[in-house]
Parts: sequence; structure tokens; C-alpha cells
Amino acid sequence: MNGELGRVVSTVPPGAGAAVMGTAILSTGMAGVPVRWLSYVLVVIAAVLWLALAVLFLNRLLVHRARWVADADVPASLTGVAGTCVLATRLSMLGWLPVAAAMLALSAALWLVLLPLVLAHWQKPTVGANFLLCVSTQGLVVLAASIGAAEQLRWLAVVAGVLFVAGLVAYAGVLVTFDFRQVARGAGDHWVAGGALAISTLAATKLYLAAGLLGVPGGALRVAALVLWALAVGWYLVLAVAEAVWRRPRYDVRRWSTVFPLGMTATACINLGMAAHLPAIRTAGQVLIWPALAVWAAVAYGAANRLRSAALDVRGTP
Repeated sequence: MNGELGRVVSTVPPGAGAAVMGTAILSTGMAGVPVRWLSYVLVVIAAVLWLALAVLFLNRLLVHRARWVADADVPASLTGVAGTCVLATRLSMLGWLPVAAAMLALSAALWLVLLPLVLAHWQKPTVGANFLLCVSTQGLVVLAASIGAAEQLRWLAVVAGVLFVAGLVAYAGVLVTFDFRQVARGAGDHWVAGGALAISTLAATKLYLAAGLLGVPGGALRVAALVLWALAVGWYLVLAVAEAVWRRPRYDVRRWSTVFPLGMTATACINLGMAAHLPAIRTAGQVLIWPALAVWAAVAYGAANRLRSAALDVRGTP
């Protein structure tokens, strides 16, 4: 059984962290709608997924070093950073600040290790997964700004502000070499082109709430958040129309990178609407969270079937 389990686990790709990203951000968004019990269910699922992937990560690092190195130099590996940050942000909302702080240190260390490897093997033209360079950086911003504001740590808020700018530069750098044909052909990760702007919106919102710590005009950060929100919604509409025109119904692990932008756009709307006192934007987020949840359920079903098929294939292998 252990041998069979090991062979099934070996099929897990480096981008599997997107499952944690999508599940955790839906939990965060669901905290802003009346049916909050769903938020708690989702955060438990996200935590279980994160722990399972953490064990897998350590196993490959310590036992299968060649596989770890092969996985580490692709942009999809940054889902580990982003997933940790998004889950930790949700835990900070539940009052688990010491745990969130420990996860911030862990994700920052992982980001520093993976970033040089990913950049050293960077390929052009870029695809959706390349935008994880921005997403992972802004994930650190959201988490650092949340903890900084809660604990009144000015230095942490300042670090978050610097990383926010770096994340926007990273987004621009990926966008100028992006293969826009991915909008029609992508297998799911093309949605990260919009999701990166959505998490940038959430990052700007968190910094806006921490403007007093930063010592910068809150109005400028509010405007920045609104501009990023408008761009993210624009991408959302374009990608949604593209999905209707060029249908791609088959399951692919990269579909978790569709779930995340859907959930992140809704969550960014809810948080920005609350912070900027714009009820229409908040309501839009509360509406958008439901199709995101529906897509999450469909992708989770596909993932379960894929794992089941992998298990059956392994059992049939002599």
C-alpha cells in the first residue's frame, strides 16, 4: 500500500499549491457573506491540503532531491508561497496571529529560495503561470500588511509597501511578454493574468487600511486600489467571455488557477467595498463569490476523479 500511495503522490505537480490558494481565498471571501459556516468548512479543507502538500514538499526535498529541484525552477512552484500566504491571512482573521506570523516567515523564506531558481529558468513568451511572480509577491504584501496593522508594526507595513511596488513591476514585466493567445487556448492558468491584479487590489486595500502606519496619504492608496480593481474586473469580463466562446470543459490541474482568480476577484471586491465605503462594489463581490464556489466544486470533483484514476492505474501496474 505504501508503494502504491507513493506512486500516486508522485503524480502531484508543482502547481498543486493552487488548490490551497483557491480554497483559502474562497474561505476568506465567504467570511463576508451571510452563510459564514461555508467559510469555516473551506478553511479546514485548505489547512488539510496545505499540510498534505507541506509533507510532500519535505519528502521531495529530503528524499527525492532531483525531483524537488526539477519542480522548484518553474513558476508553478510559487503556488506554495501564495497558498501559504492566503491561508495564513485567513487564519489571521480568525485571531491566529502567532501562527500567521510563523507562516509569513516560512513563506518569505520559501519565496527567497524559489525566486532565483524561477528567474534563472524564465521562458518567453510568458503564460498565465508566470504571473505567479506577481501573485506570490502580493500574497506576502497582503499577509504582512494584515499582521502589521493588527500588531501596529510599522516596519512590517513598510516592507509590505516596498513589496507591493515590486509586485506591480513584476506584473508589468510578465504582461509585456505575455502570449495573449492563451486567453483562447490556455488550460486554466491564463486566468492568473487577471487574478494577479485582483490580489494586487487586495494588497492595495490592506495598505490603505494601514496608511497611518506607513505615513503615506490614504487617498493615494485608495485610488490605487480602485484603479487596480477596475483593471481586474476588466480582465475578469474578458476571460469569462473567452471561456464561453472557447470552451475547455476537461479537467486540468491548472484549473485550480482559474478558481483562485475567481475567488480573489470576489474577495477583493468585498474588502475594497468595505474599506472604501462603496457598498455597490461590496455587493458585487458577494454576488461573484457564488460562481467562484461553483467552479471550485467542479474542479474539486475533477481532481478527485483524477486521483482515483491514478490510484487505479497504479494498482493495475505490475
